[in-house]
Amino acid sequence: MQKLIEAIQNSTCTVALTGAGISTLCGIPDFRGPQGLYKQPDAERIFDIDWFDRDPSIYYNGARELVYGLKNYEPGPVHMALKHLQDLGKLQGIITQNIDMLHQKAGSSPVYEVHGSGIVHECRLCGDRKSFAEICAMLADKPAVLDRDSVPRCACGGVYKPAITFFGEMLPEEAFAKSQELAIRAQVLLVLGTSLTVFPAAGLPRLTLQAGGKVFIVNGQPTALDDAAAGRYTDLATFAKDILALT
Repeated sequence: MQKLIEAIQNSTCTVALTGAGISTLCGIPDFRGPQGLYKQPDAERIFDIDWFDRDPSIYYNGARELVYGLKNYEPGPVHMALKHLQDLGKLQGIITQNIDMLHQKAGSSPVYEVHGSGIVHECRLCGDRKSFAEICAMLADKPAVLDRDSVPRCACGGVYKPAITFFGEMLPEEAFAKSQELAIRAQVLLVLGTSLTVFPAAGLPRLTLQAGGKVFIVNGQPTALDDAAAGRYTDLATFAKDILALT
């Protein structure tokens, strides 16, 4: 790990790319893990934009616990380690594939959410916006099982959809463009808690490598870029502990 620490200390532009692994340390199930959302019946419909427009209750029932229950979770050790690096002036930005908003809860900025998040919800008819907290408050008064009429709706009658990128939608254009810029500028890119299997976000480390930067990977499972990495580690908790010890 000392090699990684030295690279960060010598870098004028360090960037982090984070995935679900850093949030499982907080107790949040990996969507693709054994207890994850994608093991639910009809899981492929939950984040499908066509199904959302047909029947938004499929999303709200399927995601109610794992998305709107996120309000009950606190940032974990890796979130706090990255905030610490930012406070030291050693981290220029965070790119995340996660939708759990925990980087922001830890106080980090800037954070580019390449798959969006529920931080904002927008009415599909008039464009009115509600915050995550406001949607959670609306859901608190709803029955345990929602139907089309009881999902969170705007005064105009339209359904509120989270700014999560559903299947069938484009990635958030500005967030992904900023992520690409950061990846190209990065002298050091920290790949944390992601197996780099979901594209196009998984292609960002290649931009760093092509621009001459170094990629360090900390993840429990192998990735396609392990052989190209300047350092490869498996223990996120140890990474966080060593980063938090920096002064």
